[in-house]
Amino acid sequence: MEWVETTAKTLEEAREAALDQLGVGADEAEFDVVEEPKPGLFGRTRGQARLRARVKPTPARPKQERRRKPKSEAKSSTSRSDKPAKSAKKTLPDDQSTDDAAASDSSEQSDGDDRNDDGGAKPSRQRSSRGRGGQSGKGGNGSNNNNQEKRMSNDERPESTVTPQEVGDAAVSFMNELVTAFGATGEAELTVDGIELDVQVRGDDLGLLVGPGGRTLNAVQDLVRVAAQRRLGDHETRLRIDVAGYRERRTIALGKFAADVAAQVRDSGSARSLEPMTSADRKVIHDALNEEDGVMSSSSGEDPYRRVVVEPA
Repeated sequence: MEWVETTAKTLEEAREAALDQLGVGADEAEFDVVEEPKPGLFGRTRGQARLRARVKPTPARPKQERRRKPKSEAKSSTSRSDKPAKSAKKTLPDDQSTDDAAASDSSEQSDGDDRNDDGGAKPSRQRSSRGRGGQSGKGGNGSNNNNQEKRMSNDERPESTVTPQEVGDAAVSFMNELVTAFGATGEAELTVDGIELDVQVRGDDLGLLVGPGGRTLNAVQDLVRVAAQRRLGDHETRLRIDVAGYRERRTIALGKFAADVAAQVRDSGSARSLEPMTSADRKVIHDALNEEDGVMSSSSGEDPYRRVVVEPA
């Protein structure tokens, strides 16, 4: 986030003006005093206070590297696992070994398929096996069939019977209880526009529900979606949570920042890469730049280092 500069009669007034421009709280910004008002005669001051401020950069989590097994170890483990199967087949007659192998393959596959992610049982599926010289259902064709069956189950998923109003009421109830649990004073209000659900929480001492850079608010929004949408079986509505008008102030601040960057890119004629941002902030920047003439924007990199790149059109 770029620095913004404000002037006022006192440092406190300049500080408040900078926070209004950034749209964040005092704990989410850092300040640099450029000039302080000088004392004059009879207790008066000369000049104005001038300072710079910006939103504190969000620390990025380091990537964790995954170690892979050397090829030699992988081959040795594969060869060791194959030996018992080969020796077991040698002890059986040709006809019996082929039939038993096909039967064991199908039974293992059905045991794995009969359990879903929630631990419940799925209806068993019949799998055809061939006799001598045939192949069991376990293999490349079997995996393709499984993928097709999963796609069919998603397409045949029954439509949700819950209404957007019911989902919104559940979200409001959850947020009111959460505000009370945090020891704050506030009340949640719901706005329904088709499948768009907007829950606004207004009150006092709600900073803990927002957190530095809005990270706590994003986590709270995920919790509300689980408590309201998933619990009721809803998969159609779009739910958005805002606390103390943070998202609105953040959107305004990012819009002003995007306009300043667009002007700098137009004047210089060279591209500019912004600091890494969350997906929500990047969307606000892209939407704001779409309204600017002479510039174009794109995203580069991978999360959490993904950033917006602004270029001359």
